[in-house]
Amino acid sequence: MRFGLSMTKAVSVFVFGFLVLNCCVNFGSHAQLLPDEEVSALQAIFSKLQVKNIRANSTSCTDHEWTDYDGSNGSNITCDCTQNNNTVCHVTIIFLKGLNLAGVFPEEFANLTLLRQIDLARNYINGTIPARLAQLQNLTILSILGNRVGGSLPQEIGDFSSLEELVLEANEFEGPIPESLGNVRSLRRILFSSNNFTGSIPESFGNLTNLQDFRVDGNNLTGKIPDFIGNWTNMTKLEMQGTSMEGPIPSSISRLSKLTELRISDLKGSSSPIPNLQNMTEMERLVLRNCLLNGTIPQYLGDMTALKLLDLSSNQLTGEIPGTLQSLAAIDFVFLGNNSLTGAVPGWILNDDKKWDLSYNNFSEPFTASCTQSKVNVISSLPSSVSNSNSWCLTKDLPCPEKATHYSLFINCGGSLLSSGGDSYEEDLSTEGQSFFSSVGRKWAYSSTGVFTGNESISYLASSPSRLNVSGEEYYKTARLSPQSLRYYGLCMRQGSYNVKLHFAEIMFTNDQTFSSLGRRIFDVSIQGEVVLSDFNIMEEAGGAGIGITKEYKNVTVRGSTLDIHLYWAGKGTAALPARGVYGPLISGITVTPNFEVDTGGLSVGTIVGIVIASCVVLILVVLVILWKMGYLWAKDLEDKAKLLFSLMALVLQEQGNLLELVDPTLGTKFSKKEAMTMLNIALLCTNSSPTLRPPMSSVVSMLEGKSAVQAPIIKRKTDSQDARFKAFEILSQDSQTRITTFSHDSREGPWEDSSTSVQTTDVSVQDSSSRKLL
Repeated sequence: MRFGLSMTKAVSVFVFGFLVLNCCVNFGSHAQLLPDEEVSALQAIFSKLQVKNIRANSTSCTDHEWTDYDGSNGSNITCDCTQNNNTVCHVTIIFLKGLNLAGVFPEEFANLTLLRQIDLARNYINGTIPARLAQLQNLTILSILGNRVGGSLPQEIGDFSSLEELVLEANEFEGPIPESLGNVRSLRRILFSSNNFTGSIPESFGNLTNLQDFRVDGNNLTGKIPDFIGNWTNMTKLEMQGTSMEGPIPSSISRLSKLTELRISDLKGSSSPIPNLQNMTEMERLVLRNCLLNGTIPQYLGDMTALKLLDLSSNQLTGEIPGTLQSLAAIDFVFLGNNSLTGAVPGWILNDDKKWDLSYNNFSEPFTASCTQSKVNVISSLPSSVSNSNSWCLTKDLPCPEKATHYSLFINCGGSLLSSGGDSYEEDLSTEGQSFFSSVGRKWAYSSTGVFTGNESISYLASSPSRLNVSGEEYYKTARLSPQSLRYYGLCMRQGSYNVKLHFAEIMFTNDQTFSSLGRRIFDVSIQGEVVLSDFNIMEEAGGAGIGITKEYKNVTVRGSTLDIHLYWAGKGTAALPARGVYGPLISGITVTPNFEVDTGGLSVGTIVGIVIASCVVLILVVLVILWKMGYLWAKDLEDKAKLLFSLMALVLQEQGNLLELVDPTLGTKFSKKEAMTMLNIALLCTNSSPTLRPPMSSVVSMLEGKSAVQAPIIKRKTDSQDARFKAFEILSQDSQTRITTFSHDSREGPWEDSSTSVQTTDVSVQDSSSRKLL
């Protein structure tokens, strides 16, 4: 019987209760009561767990208290009222799941002597498992998945005589796994993933021949994978990802013929071939990632007709892809990346609708694949000798097929185009991620691999929920994530040193006292193949969820033309909070800027200085030639020479027709008119007839570098004179579509008494001004 029913059954409950009460009163039948000791135990349990809206008394089992349980979350308490001729009730099942209960684990559970099942999954409970709990000799299920319960497991846990399921996943347990637990031979499920257990798997676990589901992902277990796992012949699911255990995988594993899921990853130790898995014909998901496996891919894998996922990535496998894999009709995902596979990629792989990751191998022959978007991820899978403009994304190190011109990168990972700090962050909204390479032109790209364990439909884009107040820049509100491997590439980048900023904010967990705040996202980050973040936890580093944090690396060298930022999951952290499949690397934004002076395509300062000097020389030579031909070089009066010089200038300009015609014609139209006018105006300044009006070299350099305004050429004249020399300039301005304006002279360049005139073409707009300065 249960404490309460749903609202929809309220009327029928009332009628039923009335009939039962009437029956008991009129016919004197025995009342079904809960013993006082169990009432007291329940009251203590509800109090310590901070359960609200549920009361306990002697008639609770027959009063049908309000409950709300949908099969996965809510409260459900069941009683057995068949004891003592149907007069006594005992609590047998307590489900309090997903209620965010924030109390401590009660030892009073031990007083419910007929209790068979305890499930407190996904709450906020802390404390430890009390040794007294072993008194529950009828307990078959103990599940506290996704809480804060920790400490060491008591040795008394081995005294359970009937325990079948022990689910401690995603808690804070530490220390060694008790040897005594191997005495509980009734155990079918042991789920210890996402804790801090240390030491090796106890030898006594070889006795657990009834085990069907064993998971220890993300713990700090050491030692070799024990040979006694071959005793677990009833095993259907075995997961050992992200531990510190050593290989090789023992050959005894071949006896586990009932396995449907095998996941082992990130082993240490020596390399070895893939173990014999030939008898595992019921296998559906086989993951042996980063297990130091060598040799070739076995042909018999093609006989696993139920196989949906095959992951042999990040090993040392050689040889060709077996043709037998073509017979895997049920397969959805095949991950063979980061090996040393050779030969040609079979055409049937490129033509089917499966997700294949063949990246980072040594395939010897080119094949057809799009470098923009490819369903078969074949990034960097050909040797560097096979390089052309059509296969750049397939070649080692992603060589730029043209001149590398990019020197910065701004990406809003998982979000839309936005502006931040004066920079435009490009959108990154592709929803693909299972096995995918996407290139945004030849500027940047991303590559993603993997499917989420327990929930293969989770999106590869994340956005912050409304209840989470995200602080910092706008790009922290979105993110791209991956269950396994995520790479961002800066493409066709100039060689040199760069400043790389990686922006993170945890937006899939919360900051409140709920089980959603208990998730631990742990992953690694490499830049240019060098590990820069190991066991990185965003929330821990930032101080909570929704808080932006930037990791900066100031001297990242691009020696070729590609910047490689790699985020990857090594099996650590939680994978079941707030739900199954929430784990793996996550990133909000990327900022890459150069540590070198950027040549944007204009002329360098040195080149400009050379052109200015050359222009000055040319102008002087032209004037001297004209003066020589006209006989003025023999003029006796110095003042007359100066006057004649100015009269012949600005004639030189008339011959040219337009200042821009002085530009070297070999440049064609590929030059900046503004820069050209700047240089020509400086050239005129340098040839001014009055030495006091010629700028010093420091001012010339300052104007060339854009640190000070370019002073227009100053033509000294008397205010009361309007002789033919200046009329010539006026005529010139009309002929060459120039403007004659008075120009204000910087007092730092020296005072003068005369008004002044500047010459500008209509290609560059200037502000007109006039001034008159006194000595």
